[in-house]
Amino acid sequence: MQTELQALIDQRLQVDRSQIVEFCDRWKITEFALFGSVLRDDFRPDSDIDVLVTFAPNSRWSLLNWVDMKAELEAMFKREVDIVEKKGLTNPYRRYEILKTHQVVYTSEQP
Repeated sequence: MQTELQALIDQRLQVDRSQIVEFCDRWKITEFALFGSVLRDDFRPDSDIDVLVTFAPNSRWSLLNWVDMKAELEAMFKREVDIVEKKGLTNPYRRYEILKTHQVVYTSEQP
């Protein structure tokens, strides 16, 4: 992971990367990325954190699971969290903007 991105995670999210890796392993997330204000200079104390995820093909989550994932991330980051599934980005304009600016924090191929 890029040093600049790691510094941003340390400063703005104030979590250890191992917590994110553990979360991803538990929920069968193959890619975990950040997008939105958390990556920009307009990130404020009341800003939420936008997370883009890709799930393993064998994962099947219900709406209640999504609620649990969101609550777990909000407890970890101590902020509101919006979770977006990458394959759910069907609006081409939204997809383009998110994919143009997102920063990958974790992929399952990483050690």
